[in-house]
Amino acid sequence: MRLMLAGAASRFVSATVDILIQVVLLISIAVVFAVTGDSRISAGGYGVAVWAILSFLVIAGYDVLFEVFNSGRTPGKRLNGLRVVLVSGHPVTFVPSAIRNVIRIVDFLPTMYLLGATVILSTRKNQRIGDVVAGTLVVRERAKPAPVATGVRAAATPDTELTRWDVTAVTAEEVGAVRRFLERRAGLPVDRRRELAATFAARLRPKVAGVPDDVQGERFLVLLVEAKSGRR
Repeated sequence: MRLMLAGAASRFVSATVDILIQVVLLISIAVVFAVTGDSRISAGGYGVAVWAILSFLVIAGYDVLFEVFNSGRTPGKRLNGLRVVLVSGHPVTFVPSAIRNVIRIVDFLPTMYLLGATVILSTRKNQRIGDVVAGTLVVRERAKPAPVATGVRAAATPDTELTRWDVTAVTAEEVGAVRRFLERRAGLPVDRRRELAATFAARLRPKVAGVPDDVQGERFLVLLVEAKSGRR
């Protein structure tokens, strides 16, 4: 899998957006305390401790929650078309995400993101210190392929013909694997793309009844996903 690495500038912009969002959240928490009339927040009472705990959760949990539960994308990263993944290319999990974000404080030394930007520029995979330790990368998302499937189907496989396909034997997991292949095929080497398409088609075509003989390979996979989506 070929990954497009994110540069220091786009990562800095993403981090700035996320920091601004966190600042707004922290201010909102303080406003809630003020509106509810808890004067102890300014008098050193338990309100200060509660505000401190909530602030810590916002700062420490913001990136981790978004990265783990939103496919590696915080709002700032999504805005800039970036995402965090493991060095293997697989989705980031909780522990690596937590490690990279705990070490983030080091990357902001001695001034705002200076050390982090320096390390990103000097490492082969554009990794800051937290990424190196956690085994993660920040990559640029590829644009989704153009919806060529509609044109293929309209030209050669009418809707009435596609509905005759019996796709009940194809599982949701198998369709999910095909979808992921189709989403990433544009970034694959031609030989690898053909090989994967042939492998998927050889495995799944026997499970589908009613497929015309001239529908093969990648075209079969595209139409299989459309047929399966129409029979949820």
